[in-house]
Amino acid sequence: MRKNLIILTALILVLLTAACGSNSGKEESTTAGADAKDVKKIIVGTGSDFEQVAFLDKDGKLTGYDVEVLREVDKRLEQYEIEFQTLEFSNILLSLESGKIDLAAHLFEKNPEREKKFYFNQEPYAYWRNKIIVASDNNESIASLDDLKGKKVLIGPTSAQAQLLENYNKDHDNAIKIVYQQNDNDEIQQITSGRVDATLGADFLLPIKDPQGKLKTVGEPLNEGHIQYVLRKDDEESKKLGDAIDETIKELKSDGTLKKLSEEWLGQDFSK
Repeated sequence: MRKNLIILTALILVLLTAACGSNSGKEESTTAGADAKDVKKIIVGTGSDFEQVAFLDKDGKLTGYDVEVLREVDKRLEQYEIEFQTLEFSNILLSLESGKIDLAAHLFEKNPEREKKFYFNQEPYAYWRNKIIVASDNNESIASLDDLKGKKVLIGPTSAQAQLLENYNKDHDNAIKIVYQQNDNDEIQQITSGRVDATLGADFLLPIKDPQGKLKTVGEPLNEGHIQYVLRKDDEESKKLGDAIDETIKELKSDGTLKKLSEEWLGQDFSK
């Protein structure tokens, strides 16, 4: 009888232990599932041929200033998981507007025209100055948009620089002949050969695109651009994401990470 009681007690202990172990496993699985569910995936639209900004390296890996800044942001925002989607530049904002992506990152300059349709985060992650660019042997007196009247100016469609030219032409009877081109692979050759007279571009890009010095900037800056991320307008989740990114960009500025990335990819500190 005593032996049977001992066996029965041991069996009960085994069953209780098994039950506790089973319950513990369920709790861990539920917690893990909740954590995974709380992480929101963010699809970022960017390009793949913007040298030093968003491009494919020799191994086919997407990298560059825009990409690496967002990878650093991703590390610090545990509630989000960033996934990149490469697009033609002219399709990035269209994809954002249609909901195919959640955020646009391609050194987008904040301007009134874009603000009518989109929401921007508040903290810029880069600053630049747009200037007129001509062939280095061009000795014409070109210092402003007025000096480009009657001339052909090569520019990317939907770009901030294109907006500058289009706004000028609205007030000056289309005085500048705008030549739109989707990519700028032969931009240097077109300008130096005389097929077009000039282009507009950010000051930091010229040494990257033209290391041989075939082009030069002229005149005073046309404007100073604040580079920010573009999100959907009137969207609560986009506002929440923008706020989180703002705090992280401030951290990256404060601890020197943004300065380091700018110098590494753009050649200078354009983060302030």
